Amino acid sequence: MLYISDLYKNYGRFPAVQGLTLRVPKGDLFGFVGPNGAGKTTTIRIICGLLQATSGTVSVNGITRGSSASEMRNLKKVIGYVPDFFGVYDNLKVTEYMEFYGSLNGMTYRDIKSTTDDLLELVNLSDKKDFYVDTLSRGMKQRLCVARALLHNPELLIMDEPSSGLDPVARVEMKELLMNLQSMGKTIVISSHILADISEMCNSIGIMNHGRLVTAGLMSDIMKTGMDTSRLVIELRTPPEQIVQMLSEYPGIRVESVKENQVTISGATDDRMANRIIFDILAKGIVIGGFRREEHSLENIFMKITENSDSERRNVYDHAVQQSNN
Repeated sequence: MLYISDLYKNYGRFPAVQGLTLRVPKGDLFGFVGPNGAGKTTTIRIICGLLQATSGTVSVNGITRGSSASEMRNLKKVIGYVPDFFGVYDNLKVTEYMEFYGSLNGMTYRDIKSTTDDLLELVNLSDKKDFYVDTLSRGMKQRLCVARALLHNPELLIMDEPSSGLDPVARVEMKELLMNLQSMGKTIVISSHILADISEMCNSIGIMNHGRLVTAGLMSDIMKTGMDTSRLVIELRTPPEQIVQMLSEYPGIRVESVKENQVTISGATDDRMANRIIFDILAKGIVIGGFRREEHSLENIFMKITENSDSERRNVYDHAVQQSNN
């Protein structure tokens, strides 16, 4: 569906995107994640034809982006784009807003009307069709923008920070809408810095940092990155000092962190070892509130991957400086 090869984008001497190669299969709900300035929005705008790449190729549904007007038109026919912010159209009702964009896509009035009714029902805005756009809440405007982007039935829906600025209820509604669209066969690419949303709805992700794609793949595979299944979290009902010394005496066990009501250890490589440790703690009369394997979150993986990426960049920079000094 979406294929990007060796993509570069420079703003003067500043490299915004560096050598990005990526494939998103048909039917995927793909999430771009990364810190501010990582290159996510620049990449998305290049895909949509809003920016010209310095070099590299972008292909959507077999259509390769070129520089001619006809090539750009063909590409835009298969892409629906939802920016992070969209303009409010004063004195336009919801149906008028959809009619305006439908006409820009060359649709007939009859097709616009029938498609608009279906899309407003899909995004749960049927009861707002006669409301003025600028009276809608931000969450409703975001859903309306999704409906507008789907008017011409694109093969690929691209959304830049779809949950940005939304309240918790609107975020849930947006997440449910995107998952519903994926279940209908749409290929969706979103960028977001809300990692919890990405981990809950995306089946594949790519992590960007300093313009580079650090890693990409299925969410299930990414979640296994650097996973340490030996870490055990023990919830306490007594001061942690009572068990820290005891735990440190176990061969192969290391106390990783100590908090007011929680101790995290590593080295409990199987359930038999974990059960033995918990049994010994209880046998000494120490009260605990429970224990569990440490959860492996996308936030933890993201921090580890980006920290490694930053460290590698510093090493390359230091080596370059050393070579130039020599």
